[in-house]
Amino acid sequence: MERVRVYKGDMPERTGSGLYAKVLLDSFPHLPIEEEGRLGDPVLRENFIKRVFVFRHWRDIETEGITMQTLTDFHSQYKYVLLSHDQDRTRKLGNRLANAGKESMDEVKNWYFAELMSILKVKATRKNHVNVLQHLQGFLKNDIDQEYKQELTETIERYRLGLLPLIVPVTLLTHHFRRHPKPFVEQSKYLAPHPAELMLMNTL
Repeated sequence: MERVRVYKGDMPERTGSGLYAKVLLDSFPHLPIEEEGRLGDPVLRENFIKRVFVFRHWRDIETEGITMQTLTDFHSQYKYVLLSHDQDRTRKLGNRLANAGKESMDEVKNWYFAELMSILKVKATRKNHVNVLQHLQGFLKNDIDQEYKQELTETIERYRLGLLPLIVPVTLLTHHFRRHPKPFVEQSKYLAPHPAELMLMNTL
């Protein structure tokens, strides 16, 4: 994908792309692609696999036929996922989608999908994850007692400090939402963006 030797005289510069990789990237700019060697990084690995599942979900709804309603529902499912990657761009994307009534469906889905996959390429940060976790915690403010609220707050803070992996606050929130279901949270992909068996959040 990158850093391929390009010879201009005797000294090569690592500025090129592999010939096949370049054609693939040019032909399918939104396809999730990653260098094999970079998948050893847990953040990049989780990012890549998450994009694979989002890409597949998009292809599924595209096959069924995308309407403004299905697109709005799709965005609601991935809103918190996107916020963990880039909050400003996610808010702008949501606002643009909300005001896209006069555009054709083909135009809307093309720019939406392009921006969706572009945002997901940005590495999710601990700071953004904390923001999302705290937002989700707010849904439980009237459902759990002070002791559980304190436990959640402390768990999220320990994640913020790098003392716990992301899976710990996510598991705790999932437990509380099972006991106190919230429709908007239930449809969100944030707490389970990929199969639990992959254990990708265990190292984040």
